[in-house]
Amino acid sequence: MVKTLIVEDSIQFRHLLKEALHTRFPAMDIHEAQDGKEAMQVVKIFHPDLIFMDIRLPGETGLELTQKIKRDFPRANIIILTNYDLPEYREAASKSGANHFLSKGSSNRESILTLVESILSDRHTDNGDSKTRNL
Repeated sequence: MVKTLIVEDSIQFRHLLKEALHTRFPAMDIHEAQDGKEAMQVVKIFHPDLIFMDIRLPGETGLELTQKIKRDFPRANIIILTNYDLPEYREAASKSGANHFLSKGSSNRESILTLVESILSDRHTDNGDSKTRNL
């Protein structure tokens, strides 16, 4: 079973993403967090395999949080989500250790689910080694 964490301050976006993931991957265990503090608490207990990380969060940024998580849980596959598809954000996401970068504005439900399928497929063929793509 894949353990997934959605770190997003927009409750509406969190719920839509969770619903889409549950529909396509019914066995996926999904937790949610609305800010960095809550996310770190969940990560330490839950040890997620896949994390959807909003870049702008109350308090600490998603990039700062990504660095912390990757330091302690390097195998976690982190997808940065943002409304701001800027080259400097992509570069910062890569430097923070994120595996993927998605623009909320140009990504749709199907493209997100296809990315997750690709990640899950890679986990099975690579024995969990995370790779950086789409940055």
